[in-house]
Amino acid sequence: MMMQGRQLALALMLLHLLLWHESVTIEVPQDPKILADLRQPPTITKQSVKDYIVDPRDNIIIECEAKGNPVPTFSWRRNGKFFNIGKDPRVTMRKRSGTLEIGFRNGGRPEDYEGEYQCFAGNDHGLAMSNKILLRVSKAPLWPKEVLEPVVVTEGSSLVLPCNPPPGLPPPFTFWMNSMMSPIPQDKRVSKGLNGDLYFSNVMAQDAQNDFSCSARFLFTHTIQQKNPFTLKVFTNDPYNDTSYNDSDPYGGRKVVESTPTFLSPLGSESAKMVLRDEQLLLECIAAGLPTPTTKWFKKGGDLPGRKVKFENYNKTMKIINVSEEDSGEYVCMANNHLGSIRHSIFVQVKAAPYWLDKPTNLVLAPEENGRLVCRANGNPKPSIQWLVNGLPIDSSLPDPSRQMMGDTIIFRSVQMGSSAVYQCNASNQHGYLLANAFVSVIDMRPRMLGPKNQLIKVIENNRTFLDCPFFGSPFPELRWFKNGQGSGLDGGQYRVYMNGTLEIKRARAEDEGTYTCVASSILGMAENQVRLEVKEPSRIVRAPEHQSAIRGSTARFDCKVKFDSSLPVTVAWTKDDKPIYLGWRLRKDEESLTIPNINEGDEGIYTCTVKTEIDQDSASARLTVLEEASLNPSVSSALPPDRPDPPMDLELSDPAARSVRLTWIPGNDHRSPVTEFLVQFEEDRWEPGRWQDLATYPGDLNSVILQLTPFVNYQFRVISINAVGHSEPSHPSPKYQTSSAAPDVIPRGLRGWGSEKDNMEITWEPLLDLEKNGPNLHYCVWWRRKDSDGEWNNVTIIGIKHVVRNTETYVPYEIKIQARNELGAGPESNVVIGYSGEDKPTSAPTELRVSKVDSSKANIQWKPVDQVSVRGEFKEYRLYYWRESSHVPALVFRKENKTKGFYTTVAEPSAILSDLVPFSRYKMFMVAANNRYEGPPSNTVEFSTKEGVPDAPSFFRIKRRGFDSIHLEWDKPLEPNGLLIGYQLKYQTVNGSRQGRPRLETFLPNVTEFTLRLPDRSTRYNFYLSALTQVGAGEIFAEESPFFANEENFTDATGLVELTDASWASDFTVTPPPLAPLPPTTAAPTAISTSTSTTTTTITMSTTTTTTATTIDTTEAGPTTPPPVLVINKNIDKNVLVAHGREIWNLTVEHNSNYTNVSWRHNFPAGSSKFVLEFTLDSDKTMKTVRVTQQPPITVADLIVGAKYHLRVYSHELSSVTSKSVTFETKAAYIDQVDIATQGWFIGLMCAIALIILILLIVCFIKRSRGGKYPVRDKKDLPLDAVDHKDPDGSFDYHSDEDNKPLQGSQTSLEGNVKESDDSLVDYGEGGDGQFNEDGSFIGQYTVKKDKDETEGNESSEATSPVNAIYSLA
Repeated sequence: MMMQGRQLALALMLLHLLLWHESVTIEVPQDPKILADLRQPPTITKQSVKDYIVDPRDNIIIECEAKGNPVPTFSWRRNGKFFNIGKDPRVTMRKRSGTLEIGFRNGGRPEDYEGEYQCFAGNDHGLAMSNKILLRVSKAPLWPKEVLEPVVVTEGSSLVLPCNPPPGLPPPFTFWMNSMMSPIPQDKRVSKGLNGDLYFSNVMAQDAQNDFSCSARFLFTHTIQQKNPFTLKVFTNDPYNDTSYNDSDPYGGRKVVESTPTFLSPLGSESAKMVLRDEQLLLECIAAGLPTPTTKWFKKGGDLPGRKVKFENYNKTMKIINVSEEDSGEYVCMANNHLGSIRHSIFVQVKAAPYWLDKPTNLVLAPEENGRLVCRANGNPKPSIQWLVNGLPIDSSLPDPSRQMMGDTIIFRSVQMGSSAVYQCNASNQHGYLLANAFVSVIDMRPRMLGPKNQLIKVIENNRTFLDCPFFGSPFPELRWFKNGQGSGLDGGQYRVYMNGTLEIKRARAEDEGTYTCVASSILGMAENQVRLEVKEPSRIVRAPEHQSAIRGSTARFDCKVKFDSSLPVTVAWTKDDKPIYLGWRLRKDEESLTIPNINEGDEGIYTCTVKTEIDQDSASARLTVLEEASLNPSVSSALPPDRPDPPMDLELSDPAARSVRLTWIPGNDHRSPVTEFLVQFEEDRWEPGRWQDLATYPGDLNSVILQLTPFVNYQFRVISINAVGHSEPSHPSPKYQTSSAAPDVIPRGLRGWGSEKDNMEITWEPLLDLEKNGPNLHYCVWWRRKDSDGEWNNVTIIGIKHVVRNTETYVPYEIKIQARNELGAGPESNVVIGYSGEDKPTSAPTELRVSKVDSSKANIQWKPVDQVSVRGEFKEYRLYYWRESSHVPALVFRKENKTKGFYTTVAEPSAILSDLVPFSRYKMFMVAANNRYEGPPSNTVEFSTKEGVPDAPSFFRIKRRGFDSIHLEWDKPLEPNGLLIGYQLKYQTVNGSRQGRPRLETFLPNVTEFTLRLPDRSTRYNFYLSALTQVGAGEIFAEESPFFANEENFTDATGLVELTDASWASDFTVTPPPLAPLPPTTAAPTAISTSTSTTTTTITMSTTTTTTATTIDTTEAGPTTPPPVLVINKNIDKNVLVAHGREIWNLTVEHNSNYTNVSWRHNFPAGSSKFVLEFTLDSDKTMKTVRVTQQPPITVADLIVGAKYHLRVYSHELSSVTSKSVTFETKAAYIDQVDIATQGWFIGLMCAIALIILILLIVCFIKRSRGGKYPVRDKKDLPLDAVDHKDPDGSFDYHSDEDNKPLQGSQTSLEGNVKESDDSLVDYGEGGDGQFNEDGSFIGQYTVKKDKDETEGNESSEATSPVNAIYSLA
């Protein structure tokens, strides 16, 4: 027996090791070339949800997408049977997809297509299948007819009003309203249950003032059904007087019998509840009794899950989210009042639909390899596992000798090329199922190298180095590394080879240089790649700069001698305080030093020398201190630099008083820089012990001061000395000093009154600071009364900082005042402040909203105002909601964005201008009146279109040299065409230094986006200016310069290009010459902008029909064409910034466009010998980039971020203190565009021919009709009339009458008796049928567009023809 046990244990161990080995699978790289050659079974990538509910007004779309190689083919089953799509004309399948589309434009009922659908995707290597998709059509049935008698109840007793909504799909959301369409207020006494019923813990006499109607909102059809209202009759012992009601005595002095709590829901002493794992658990206990009972919840034998539990409905409902097994158990709700208590136990059982423990994943194997698929799931009860292969049960599939079933695992051994298939695992129990597809793909592929060929890697000596060699093959190849094609494979010692092919050299040395070859081999072949490694010496600073002090006016020199690898290009750069230093006539740099002659205070700082190569860098820093010449003696060359002072000593307190004390100290050593001031700080130990706060500062020639103090504080003081270098360390603290208490002498700040609800007013204020309390037991006395009432003041004394006045009228003014008090007495009273009670929703909407005078980017709007009384609060603004509905440019794609704009006006005929509109677009808008808290109902919706404008600049413009004699130009359409493109115009001219040739003009059709220009000789250079055209004119210009030839140098003296100081900055800012725009048929006078004081004036010619003039920096709105330039006139130089040897920079002008800007400025530096720096700061993240220019202005800076805000200044490269003032500008935003055939000539001709044929047919029909010809007309089907009156005797509507199904006036009736909405339905304009409601039925204000197909309704629908839809717009 012992021997058999050992053999069994050994067998289990071997089986475990075998399974572990089999779980290894091949990872297929996402390389396009590999994937194109790799044959794989299909995989489902997208499918509809399992429980799929559709809108009956829409086409039905059942999604099924899959991938595989070859491309899969698709088939469907419906209710377990093959679904022949070709036989049903309403059903189509998308190309290269399995998605079904079922349309009903030509008739048919969506209900006929309800059922269970399943998609299958297959190719030569297997068959994958989707989940079973249960398709159901949403239903919104009418409320059943019923006559409700008045409900008679005695005051103080409980009551339940049933709702019983019609069973919709999905179930409707219920809420209660009165006949005024206002929500029923709910509180601790009156609340709605989870089943929709309305529960009264006890009935009060004022409940009879309302009628109660239950409404059901159906989410899919966006309709609301309303039940006939309940009318209450409440019997009272004494007559009811509504003026006698108040919170403290709700029964107005009448004697009402009190009662102990009883449960209205659930009934009995215990109940049970089952919930599924990860769902939401809702438990409810609603109790009756007088006084109204209070509800509490407990869990027997444990605590409530604090992080997951939430109490709602005034503690009557307990909600637990993400339920798990540990949430099962007994929950107890207890209701109690002062007469007694009652308990109810709810036994919660948590079940679970299946969920994955180990989901099967795709398995890629090579021939003769092993693997396994594992499918493990859990649930309650335990789910059963079923395996399928290619959609069939595995037991009924063809036998596979390489496959072995072991419970929830399939083991594959020595697979062959024909073993590829798709396996399905189905885990199910009574609460649901899981279905997973996992394919087994057997592939063989020769080894392949995936990385670039013959890479060159440069590394620094003694650094850790990695040489990559990505590869793939099946079977998985063996990889070996060789050096210089000799010896055995590299592995071990300082070499390490990783599984992915990477070779690690732990410490690169000079002898490691050479060519490394990686070889991947398998039984199918081999592949190799080479990597050349070069080991370089590190760059380092061998003589670093040192700290030094120098006299103002003398010369300072910093050394920086570097050593680097001679085979690497190296740069040595200097920075001052981490900012680049620009060398000029004063600062000089040689190979080993930086020299600063005639130093001044502006030269003081930290200088850093940085040596940098392409693979490493080193840096060293030193500080320069500038000394004053007048304070030096003959030995100044050896003087120490000034330093921070020593802290004061020997602090003493004297002359104590109620609110003051004298503080005396001895100053410390100033260290060669006089003390300019002393800072006195204090620390108190009552409210913030250990925190030192600033008290006051005093001149540096004082050492004894009187400190002004606050009562009721235990002080301790310390002093800090300050000189030009910095602050000293704090002194040792003084002895403590306690001030006596006093009455407050500060009035509470921030007193205001405002309403958080429509019937209250919150009085709030800021509490006194700790140092303002002046004594113990601080409290506040608050007074309020109705404004202009001359009545007595109401008052309250509280400790907090808020008091709520309840039961107020809506938006009524009150007078408020406050006073602070403590044990020592009262402080001063505040002035009277006017506050207001709460606001309510406005009741009126602006009317007759209309549009006039629409151009390309602006529209004038007018409307009729609302009555100010209907605002029910402080009138804030008329708020306009508008959005770009579509573009008149065919197929233009853009992001829809709802925008708002407010207009404050109280005139009788208000009007406004809506600006910043996109040209050639269709807009919709509506308006509401708004107070500080709410918006009113919407006005009529207005639709209008903007006119055509000039286009934006082309989205890109690239120039490439393709040989010695030609250059190739490429561009693309503007992101926002602002109209129908009619073509492009390209203007170009030769440029040689400052001389430009004769301009030439080329025009292109809108579908042409490239042009090749032949060069007269290889040295000819051009400036190009490209713009798009619409009927309005030419748009923004995109300027570029022809690139350098391959063997030219990047010089700047002859071409006018701007040299960038750093390669990384060059990618962010591309600087080009200013564009010269082509002239349209009608042009405005050119605008010349002078850019320098030399005899040659550079001019920018504006090509738009509107003359663009320079405006000040305050300009905030751009015109419809190129944005105007921003001109900053700062000729009056700031004496602290712009004065340096009489040099000045002024009149900085910026003309900003979508992604580039033209910059110009004035200066008085010598022509040809000055350099300037443009400093751009991005406003969003404050990153700064600089561009150094050597040419005279103006210049163009391109490659800016579209739609970003920048701050720009220009300063001298030689004299960094000579700078212009900063300019702020924002580049224009861009839109997405798509190419469309509507602008093609052949398409326009075809449309004209079709229009002509239609016109001829209409003329023929008109002639025939005028001769008496008749056309057959189908008779309309008469609708039966209902003899029942549509109003009940009590005046309420019967919402189930046949009137619901009658057509509206002007609508058409189909043969089936269904009502088709008129083309002028209010649904088109967002007024009906598609609104949104809050949970209480209030209007949200969402509008939708018209459906693509006609909306129909059957006997179970209540759509636009139902009068209940009036609730939708009123709620």
